[in-house]
Amino acid sequence: MNIKKEDITVIEDALRKYELQVEEASKEGLLKPNTVKTYLLHSRNFVRWCRGEFEPGGTNKK
Repeated sequence: MNIKKEDITVIEDALRKYELQVEEASKEGLLKPNTVKTYLLHSRNFVRWCRGEFEPGGTNKK
């Protein structure tokens, strides 16, 4: 994925805010631990994909 560095910075800042919001919802009992894990894993993988560090299904390729 070709994304400008300044755009990646905006995406990473948004991810940090999202992580805080998910953690807060967890503390309030609105999300179960497995839900938190899933939300954070997939959002972090998206950011990694934007950086060119992740390929969906990449670990299954031979």
